Amino acid sequence: MDFDHYLAYFEACGGTDVPYLRLHFPRFLATRQRFLSQRNNEARGALLDVGAHWLHQSLLYALDGFAVTAVDVPTTFDDMHVRALAERHGIRLLSEPEPERAHALRALPENSVDVVLFTEIIEHITFNPVAMWREIYRVMKPGGRIVVTTPNFYGLRRLLRATGRFVRGEGGSVAVDSILHQPSFAHHWKEYSLRELRHYFCTLSSDFVPGHTAYVTKYEASAVHPAIDTILRCIESLFPSLRPNLYVEIVLLQKTQEIAIDPQW
Repeated sequence: MDFDHYLAYFEACGGTDVPYLRLHFPRFLATRQRFLSQRNNEARGALLDVGAHWLHQSLLYALDGFAVTAVDVPTTFDDMHVRALAERHGIRLLSEPEPERAHALRALPENSVDVVLFTEIIEHITFNPVAMWREIYRVMKPGGRIVVTTPNFYGLRRLLRATGRFVRGEGGSVAVDSILHQPSFAHHWKEYSLRELRHYFCTLSSDFVPGHTAYVTKYEASAVHPAIDTILRCIESLFPSLRPNLYVEIVLLQKTQEIAIDPQW
């Protein structure tokens, strides 16, 4: 599917944030292609898109035959165009004003979800996520999978940017200007390594088992000079662990141990 064809679905329902969709469309397609390549022609099932935003990714899976439920904050789902798109394509919307509690997921039955999309979300979380994961665990079927995509903390481009900020005395983590000028959900508060993501889910529950993982090349067009980009891509091809993105599938192998973590001060 090309971009203009896909955009037409949104325009038919009143429009969407076109620059955002255009920027992330290659990622949506690449993630979907990698995910479907791991399914071995399994039947489509129930899919939960956590942090679905304007349904830019949810629609791809709805068109592909999945029964999609999308969850996000009310600011997004109050948009009349988002609601129109969801109604037209059979996407169930769950509005969640308190993501750290994930009470909206209580509307879903236990053991009812085959696939959870958690794409470009984990790096934005600022709250303790245990209660949220407890609800996600509850609704997942044994054998279900979580699909995580996120920036690679050890990506070469990120390391170069961080080094430049360090040399200029601009500190680390989120830049001051970003904290002051952007909403909280826009920031990458915590970026992960592949090893950290495996540890993250195995610590949540021993029922979670890492499945297919990959270091992924840059999705969108590069902002640096083409010659520099060519050099960076050559290095990234030789050393995959320096690629800018991570793709991780987490399999809920069984449901025997649950999520027993009790966060404490």
